[in-house]
Amino acid sequence: MGTVAARVARAGLVVAAIGALGAATAAPAYAQETSQVFVVHGIPDQPVDVYVNGEPTLSDFQPGEVAGPLDLAAGSYDIAVTAPGDPVEDALISVDGAEVPGGANLSLVAHLSEEGEPTLTPFVNDVSQLAAGEARVTARHTAAAPAVDIRVGGEPVFSDLTNPQEASADVPAGPITVDVVLAGADDVVLGPAELSLAEGTLTIGYAIGSADDDTLDLVVQEITDLAGAPDGVPAGSGGFAATGVAAGWYLLAGVGALLVAGGLLRIAAARRAALR
Repeated sequence: MGTVAARVARAGLVVAAIGALGAATAAPAYAQETSQVFVVHGIPDQPVDVYVNGEPTLSDFQPGEVAGPLDLAAGSYDIAVTAPGDPVEDALISVDGAEVPGGANLSLVAHLSEEGEPTLTPFVNDVSQLAAGEARVTARHTAAAPAVDIRVGGEPVFSDLTNPQEASADVPAGPITVDVVLAGADDVVLGPAELSLAEGTLTIGYAIGSADDDTLDLVVQEITDLAGAPDGVPAGSGGFAATGVAAGWYLLAGVGALLVAGGLLRIAAARRAALR
């Protein structure tokens, strides 16, 4: 396969509207005017620069990083994502005049499809209250790879998961050992990873990268404060991923996630002169 930048520039991608996100819009009263948003950069070998309303907000954002959370106010934004150093006019991904609603908890994942093409997928984060002593764990298949089984302690717990599906369960808090195998097989393709599931948290594991290119990796995001009645919007971080990024990228994350969720995201891939 060619570089991700080349595939994005050639693809002319359009992300379809994502419906049935009632859980995202039925947010608690305290979150109705803003949205809690995260982003996961799961496309290998393609750092990016980010522009919001024409202004540079982040440079050289790296694959495998997680940004967020941010309470994003409703509004209208122009967004462009470029290869590092490229002007906005040569954007790999652009969204213009986008209206952003409030009241959601989502993660937007830039990743590869099963066929290896760059795409964006929003996931609704289940931030409902957990019982005492419990944690929530979610596995998301966002890699260019066939169906997989997710195992804990060598035993399958989520089976035949395909890109971009997810599976989730509430479990006793504590340490677990997770690995990923091809569906129905025993050969480990990712892991094992030691995770510590803290009480009252949502731990999300993303399989990213490409099996054919030997770039499979695991990114972990954690959302906290789910035990008992929350007194604020649940927060979170990326467990294995770097999170010290600029507020501008948080803004991009929220805008992109909500637009995809509302069926309003328009992605235009620019054909760069060097690739013609």
